[in-house]
Amino acid sequence: MKPQPVPHGDSLRPPKLPPSSEIPERLIDSEEAAATIGFHPKALQRYAPRGLIRGVHVDKLWRFRSSTIEE
Repeated sequence: MKPQPVPHGDSLRPPKLPPSSEIPERLIDSEEAAATIGFHPKALQRYAPRGLIRGVHVDKLWRFRSSTIEE
């Protein structure tokens, strides 16, 4: 059996990361968001569908941007 050649060039370099301004913000769950602002997690889950608090519905769970919660 003949050994495989080692790849050269770009394939050995780690992938380039986007600038920090393009890295998406981490989403936090209802419990972490509620603890930040002093609400009950269920209250956030009721407010989000009404548009009172901005959130993202992922499957059956709500996620929130920490910057939105801090505002």
